[in-house]
Amino acid sequence: MRRSEINAAIERAAAFFEKMNFKLPSFAFYTPKQWETFGHEYDEIRDCMLGWDVTDFGSGDFDRIGRTLFTLRNGRHNDPRYPRTYAEKIIYNPEGQRAPLHFHVSKMEDIINRGGGNVLIRVWKAGDDNQPCNDRFCLIVSGVRRECSPGEIVRLEPGESICLPPRTFHQFWGEEGTGESMSGEVSSVCDDRTDNYFLEKYERFPETIEDEPIRFYRCNEYPRPKS
Repeated sequence: MRRSEINAAIERAAAFFEKMNFKLPSFAFYTPKQWETFGHEYDEIRDCMLGWDVTDFGSGDFDRIGRTLFTLRNGRHNDPRYPRTYAEKIIYNPEGQRAPLHFHVSKMEDIINRGGGNVLIRVWKAGDDNQPCNDRFCLIVSGVRRECSPGEIVRLEPGESICLPPRTFHQFWGEEGTGESMSGEVSSVCDDRTDNYFLEKYERFPETIEDEPIRFYRCNEYPRPKS
């Protein structure tokens, strides 16, 4: 993925969040030069991977397969310095763009439509072979138990949410024709380095082509603390 795509994606997402009156913390806009001066007092941001997360999952087609989000808070498994048991993200959904179909082994999460257009989410239960299962299953949608067919698409209008237990295949995107949307994710601790199982071969943090200067570091790019 090109740095120019990453920079542009962050600018678009930040502008949309501002339009939706969703305020990001100050560390969203720290520059690379500022990060060069920061010591260990900023370790939680570094170690818990807070901040911007922009990826095309190695697809080479960011408009179709990609994600732009901001991690607001998170913990870290088996690290007493970061005892939070929960995480929160805000996600920018242009119409049609989606992450690859995947599930999490340990993370439980709620996906919440925080405003804008509709969000569509396709769901399957994962079988013992880590493939989508053909069994019907139940999920909680906006507090109501709902029986789902394998591969069913659930529509979330603004204010609605869905709870995804571990081992639930899912893929969500902004519904075409309804405009950009903003999704919230509230979950147990998120470990994006080890807890993503993709149905097809994708990379969570693919290589970056540096075709222009970095404007803002992503959550996996922060420099080491100044000693």
